[in-house]
Amino acid sequence: MYQLDLPGLLLLLPAPLLVWWLLPPHRETSASIRLPFFELVAKAAGMSPTEGSVVPRRSWPQAIVEGLAWCLVVLALARPQFVEPPIDKTEPQRDILLALDLSQSMDTKDFRAPGGTLEPRVDAVRQVVADFIERRTGDRIGLIAFGDAPYPLAPFTMDHELVRTMVDGLLPGIAGPRTALGDSLGLAIRMFDKTTVPEKVLIVLTDGNDTASKMPPLKAAEVAKAKSIVIHAVGIGDPAATGEDKLDTTTLQKIAAGTGGRYFFGGDQDQLAAIYAELDTITPEDQKNLSWRPRTELFHWPLAAAVTLLAGWYCVAGAIGLVRRRAVA
Repeated sequence: MYQLDLPGLLLLLPAPLLVWWLLPPHRETSASIRLPFFELVAKAAGMSPTEGSVVPRRSWPQAIVEGLAWCLVVLALARPQFVEPPIDKTEPQRDILLALDLSQSMDTKDFRAPGGTLEPRVDAVRQVVADFIERRTGDRIGLIAFGDAPYPLAPFTMDHELVRTMVDGLLPGIAGPRTALGDSLGLAIRMFDKTTVPEKVLIVLTDGNDTASKMPPLKAAEVAKAKSIVIHAVGIGDPAATGEDKLDTTTLQKIAAGTGGRYFFGGDQDQLAAIYAELDTITPEDQKNLSWRPRTELFHWPLAAAVTLLAGWYCVAGAIGLVRRRAVA
């Protein structure tokens, strides 16, 4: 639709009439001479002389042209615009970062599938995490894989198909045989530093204890808390194991509790699916709808019309005056 951005300026339309009505005409004196044949000159010029002072007056065509030009100038000052249909945009208010343990122990076949067969832990993780990503249509999602060191596989993005493709290609041991949980938390903090969303959620999944980090996991959790990052920890594997394969549930519980998150333990694929379903519930989609209407300025059209109208009038009036003067001569 069309609209005026400053419609109040239309009140200036009667300004010339007010000036003409309130202010007296300008008067000035000039030297003159007597001509014995003045009447012949006036008659040849097509004019009717009067006695006393002469007040120049506009002709009706000139008054109409100048009045119309004034209206066009005022219309241009009021800034006519063409307002296009509204454009809506949905802006995510939460970033979710998935950190997945890909140490060699993730290849252990101790995860019971719904059919009763045992499958590698990583297979169950791939399927459950892919389903979780598919449900999070309104959030930006990032992905980290960690083993001997953490590696960012996908930045925060709305391209969930890309993240799912990366998850489907995860293989145990590609990041090294050990577990660097603390360093992965540090990498997650650095990735969150580049975001501006109000809510930051890290979901970390691991099946062992920290054996390769330079930064202690609990120290990294303190930094995450200071930066308002909520960490949900998901543990899988065997808490009763020994050595590097033992799941450090105590550390995971402290990390989650210290940042306002929750700790979960998944013993099989069904439990793991239930955990991510609950995570989907406790972190509902948070979006902000933005709407704006593009505007196209049109003030130059009435302004150009006013200039063209005045220029055309004065060119025509000047040409007519020149013809008359030549005819007199």
